[in-house]
Amino acid sequence: MKNFLVKTIANAGALAVAVWLLDKITLTGDSTGKKVWTLILVALVFGLVNFLVKPIVKVLTFPLFILTLGLFTLIVNALMLLLTSWVADKLDLSFHVEGFWTAVLGGLIISIVSWALHIVLPDED
Repeated sequence: MKNFLVKTIANAGALAVAVWLLDKITLTGDSTGKKVWTLILVALVFGLVNFLVKPIVKVLTFPLFILTLGLFTLIVNALMLLLTSWVADKLDLSFHVEGFWTAVLGGLIISIVSWALHIVLPDED
């Protein structure tokens, strides 16, 4: 359970950095508390998408991973971010990613920040 909480906090932090750095990734809310709550819910959706959908996509596109020496990971991460944006819209969460190339850059930012936060935050499960 602690591992799940740490990963959710890391995802929320990484998403917050992406929202802060990129104008086309938006998170709206009336107050800071509402934005934080929305960010945590979006981080849960993002974690769920990465847990359920990403492995299937990776298996189906395995030849592309080999052909591009792993660079196709950027495309898969962008697709997961776009899917998270779509699911957030369906759940009436105020998180939106506008465009594929914004999602590619956002996915790269989220991957780097998430990696750094996982190094800093404890992971003892």
